[in-house]
Formats: sequence, structure tokens, C-alpha cells
Amino acid sequence: MGRSPSAYAPHGIRHSGAYVGENEMSVFGVPEAEEEIYRHFLRNPGTRADDLDLLLHSRPRDAHGRIARLQELGLLRAEDAEGRIFPADPEVALTRLVDVRLHALHQELQRVTRSRHVIDGLRAEQGARTPPPQGIEQLEGLAQIRNRIDDLAFFARDEILSVEPYTRLSAENIARSRPLDLRCLRRGVRIRNVVSSVALQDPPTAAYLRELAENGAAIRVTADTTERLLVYDRRAALVPLDPRDTSRGALLAHRTGLVSNIISLFERIWDQAEELSRADDGTEIGGDTAVARPSGIERRVLVSMCTVGKDEAGARELGVSVRTYRRHVADLMQTLGAASRAQAALLARERGWI
Repeated sequence: MGRSPSAYAPHGIRHSGAYVGENEMSVFGVPEAEEEIYRHFLRNPGTRADDLDLLLHSRPRDAHGRIARLQELGLLRAEDAEGRIFPADPEVALTRLVDVRLHALHQELQRVTRSRHVIDGLRAEQGARTPPPQGIEQLEGLAQIRNRIDDLAFFARDEILSVEPYTRLSAENIARSRPLDLRCLRRGVRIRNVVSSVALQDPPTAAYLRELAENGAAIRVTADTTERLLVYDRRAALVPLDPRDTSRGALLAHRTGLVSNIISLFERIWDQAEELSRADDGTEIGGDTAVARPSGIERRVLVSMCTVGKDEAGARELGVSVRTYRRHVADLMQTLGAASRAQAALLARERGWI
């Protein structure tokens, strides 16, 4: 007797229509019962926790335990002298939870990407029948080569080097490569790629290369190479048996000496190649030298340097790792010849980059 009709509404349902039983805050690690408590205090700030167990259909001790956890999460403030409870501002509270959640996900992602030892352990279970790769492996057929490339890219931690003299990429190639390439860049893996200048004549291929460059990849263009190679973390190198016909198979080298020689070949090709921005008619002429304009992501980093105080916030705003963000900052400062971030921002404004 004496209760309003809403008190008898089914658990999680409110007549206002704002909350209909969906645990929207579960993505932040907030269970449904605790979310309902938080919503209760948003609607009734400064009230006491009396009879809250009736709202939750639970024991009083459980209700107080959930309040304590919400206070730990920063969603509720501590009770005042009169036992009243006030909720934290949703935007402030959820921003903090987003940071905590992203940090946890980042750590989880690092654990996943560093799980190569699991594969080694599983290989050990096979015993002598299929020993881990030593020296050189021969891969046969495009399917096996593609699957191995996917594995190598997935577990790459630091750097991927490639020379790929294709004249165009099919829509299927782009659709297959884009998720892996962008994932590597988001994780802070440095990508250096040399492609044929002819590829820029194909609009979809050129657009894909520009997209990679805008997301942090370093891409150069050459007109006179037939080499085709891939190097992952300077530990494994993949080369085709026949550069003119990749379907014939490939060799995957693990020996340090062989990989080092392939890296040396890559560096020679890289040094002789031209920046994508210049080959793509994206240069600025200043005096006697041509200065490449910043890529899309570099412009965003410059803007972030002027508006955001911490690297973590800038990286989160751009959707990249802190390591990748700091690498962009260092590269921009070197390009601009700046001794500090403030000077880099001023020089970028003078050039009309921001």
C-alpha cells in the first residue's frame, strides 16, 4: 500500500522509456543490477539507500555491496553525513570507465599478440613429426602462401618490410589486405612498403595506398624493380620462387644470415625509391628542395599536438596506439627541424599544414 505504480513495474523497466531492461553499461563491466542502482540515483540524487533492496529484489547486504562497487568505479559518491548518496556526472564517470576499459583491452590485445609461445608449445605436442621451421621452408600454392602471410602479419610486433611490384590490386586483394594492414598499424607495427609506380595509375590501388599512408604506413614508389619480398620483425623473410609467377611457390627464410641479406636488398631498393607523396604529385616546393606534405594522419597529429595535452588522449582521439602517436610526433619534429612540439606547431602553421 502507498507505493506508486512504477514501484511494481517489472525489474529494469521504467515508464519514462529511458531504460527498458537492456544492460547498456555492460560494455564497461557494470552488471545490470548495478546499472539500475546508478540510474536510480540519477533520477533521485541525494536520496538514501533505504529500501533499495526492495527495488532490486535482493538482500540488503547485496544492495550495499553493489553500492560500494559503484563508488569504487566512480559512478556514485560516498555517502554524506546524513547518509545521502549522489551520482557522478554521467559524462565524467563514463569517460573514466572508457579509459579503464580501453586500457584493459589494450593489455589483453598485447597478451594475444605476444602469444607466439603458445604456438611453439602446441608444435612441441606434435613431437618430431613436424618440427618447428628451421632455416628455409618451401611453401607451395597461393593458398598456403596467403595463409602463412596472414599468420606472419598477425603476429608481427615491430616492423613489416615489403617490395611488391604489382601493377594493380584487385578488389579481392584489397579487401583481404586492408583489415590486416590497418590492424598492424593500429597496434603500432611500422610498415615500410615499396610498390611499382605503375600501380598509381590504377585508381582503386592508388586510393588504397593513400589510405595506408594516411594511417601511418611509409610507402615509396619505384619504376625499375622486379624484386618481390616480405620481411617480418627482421626474423622471417618471404620471397617467391619465381617473381614473375608467384603461384609456383615461395621460400620462407628463418636463418639470420639469409634474412639479413634480404633486408639489405630491401634497404637498397628503399633508398632508391621515391616518396609516395612526391610520386603522387603531393609535394611542396620550398627554395631548392621539395618538401613532402604531411599525410592525413600526420595533419591530425599536428592538430592534436596543438589541442590535446597528453599523448594518451591524442592517441585515443586518433584511434592509434600511444607508441604510434609518439612516432608520428617524432617524425614530424624531424621533418620540420623543430626542437620542441611548440616549435613544430608554429612551423607547421607557417607552412600552411594546419
